[in-house]
Amino acid sequence: MQNKKLKIFIINVFIFLAGNIICSQSLESYQLKSPNGTIKLFVTIENEINYSLIVDGVEVVSPSQISMTIDDNQVLGRNAEVLDVERNSVQREIKPVVAEKFAVIYEHYNELEINFKQDFSIIFRAYDNGVTYRFKTNMDKKLTVVSEEVTFNFVGTNQIYFPEEESFFSHNERSYKIMEFDTVSAGLLASLPTLVETEAAKLLIAESTVWDYPTMFLKTNGNSKMSGAFPHYPLETKMRRNSDRSEYVTKTADYLAITEGERSFPWRIIAIAREDGDLITNQLVYLLGDELRIEDPSWIKPGKVAWDWWNANNIYGVDFKAGINTDTYKYYIDFASKFGLEYVILDEGWYELGDILKVVPEIDLEEIIAYAKKKNVEIILWVVWKTLDDQFDAVFEQCEKWGVAGLKIDFMQRGDQVLVDYYWRVAEAAAKKKLLVDFHGGYRPDGLRRTYPNVITREGVKGLEQSKWSKDVTPTHNLIIPFIRMVAGPMDYTPGAMVNAQSENFRAIFNRPMSMGTRAHQIAMYVVFESPLQMLADSPSNYLRETESTEFISKIPTTWDDTKVLEASIGEYIILARRNGSTWYIGAMTNENDREFTLDLSFLDNDEYSVEIFKDGLNADRYASDYLKETQTILKGDSITIKLTGGGGWTAILKPKM
Repeated sequence: MQNKKLKIFIINVFIFLAGNIICSQSLESYQLKSPNGTIKLFVTIENEINYSLIVDGVEVVSPSQISMTIDDNQVLGRNAEVLDVERNSVQREIKPVVAEKFAVIYEHYNELEINFKQDFSIIFRAYDNGVTYRFKTNMDKKLTVVSEEVTFNFVGTNQIYFPEEESFFSHNERSYKIMEFDTVSAGLLASLPTLVETEAAKLLIAESTVWDYPTMFLKTNGNSKMSGAFPHYPLETKMRRNSDRSEYVTKTADYLAITEGERSFPWRIIAIAREDGDLITNQLVYLLGDELRIEDPSWIKPGKVAWDWWNANNIYGVDFKAGINTDTYKYYIDFASKFGLEYVILDEGWYELGDILKVVPEIDLEEIIAYAKKKNVEIILWVVWKTLDDQFDAVFEQCEKWGVAGLKIDFMQRGDQVLVDYYWRVAEAAAKKKLLVDFHGGYRPDGLRRTYPNVITREGVKGLEQSKWSKDVTPTHNLIIPFIRMVAGPMDYTPGAMVNAQSENFRAIFNRPMSMGTRAHQIAMYVVFESPLQMLADSPSNYLRETESTEFISKIPTTWDDTKVLEASIGEYIILARRNGSTWYIGAMTNENDREFTLDLSFLDNDEYSVEIFKDGLNADRYASDYLKETQTILKGDSITIKLTGGGGWTAILKPKM
């Protein structure tokens, strides 16, 4: 107790001293508070630049060094001389073109910009739910960035949720290893986001506005410390033998990027959550994205998608041979039209690999597109990134002529400067042709969707496709990713399995896939998992057989005007209430444990609601596809009790009665 009191006294003395600028010949110190004053960021400048972080009076990040090394090994951050300091406070409302959690986002932060005589600045911001900083240079020349020093010296850590990577060559589709952070050895590599649990709060590391620069990974340094790690600029690459998609970097430069000397660099983000549910509503990655660059984005249309690849085109009860052919895709279109789905994807196989402009003989693409338009359905085409890059202008011109709605682009697997530039080139070119973009096989969202909202969703998540070859997509995994990966932005997990199994009955079968967990678990994902372009991954034949499930899914929108977290515990359970228009949707999911909750519905706007409920059946613990659908009436202020089978789910649609 004595030591604890002494520690608190020392921290309070430091807060008092750092509240003012302390100037001497060797040390300058600045404090930046969040608008509500509970988060305090300290910046000290001596021979080097360090930041530290206090949350609710508890130090969670001790002094951590930041710098950037540029041409001729000049280190921006070493022996830097302050020119002047600017402070600013911003309050505003932002209306996203594509609403994911809220139709209106309220942004409020305090900002500190320190300008240095060496023609660079560092901008710090403190929000009530996180802190962030970025470098900014003002040099009239091309700039070679040799390295960037980003360090996180965490204090009082417990667990870390660690998406370990083997190398920089990655789809960023990882399981989260839960480890005691202070025992983690040095030298491990992780992609973002990564979540660290401390005594005062959970801290999620992310980044935003990554352009003309590589993405950041994290490397463990031992003793609850991590630092940024970056793929270097690729000098030579090599395609895997007999492959159109896996381009490996075989030689790198001794620098990260060559870029403009007058620019801002990516935001380094520490999102802060006292409660697990606070992670769900954190939108710092989006808010820190660059402003909108599409003059009129009204053509961007979210919606649901019938997808062919996961279910291996296993359609049945038809008078034609199923496969990659015109008849099969007309069947998909008929299914999409019947249930009001906006899109159908033609995944791998519609073109001869290596040449996007050469459609396979079994496909009459123009007939398929024309047929879809008659049915009020749009077509999205899957392509390999490298082939698209090789045929860039010609493919975008042809897509415009064909009249397709968008592209699903796959297998980038890198985050070096060259590939990051590719994402931006695609986003801009697609916007000019009014095409949606779904990036697969690459890194997680980083704010690009704010600038180009036609980049409507991304993968970068270990999703349902993994169930075709592994047992990794467990109910526990499904209860971790909303709290970590989804904080960065939409995730194209591709839910909707109609063949369901509890873990003891689950089998990974590539061409006859199933999901782990119950049918109701899958349905709840349409409320819990965010993706404005949301897939229905299973076979249309299965959906037509399971019409009650399919009709329920079809009623759930893909964007939200409001989001409320009713219950949340990372890796354990989640219950979200989301509103679209005047209708509320509640989605609940649990890990492998049975659970029961009583929900307070006092947040409802109207006095009386008709409710449709889709929940685990009485035998869902034995037969995971067992479910029960029921209706009832509830009043504002009522409570409702829900029961979840292990690996289960519960979803409700609440429509106000007039």
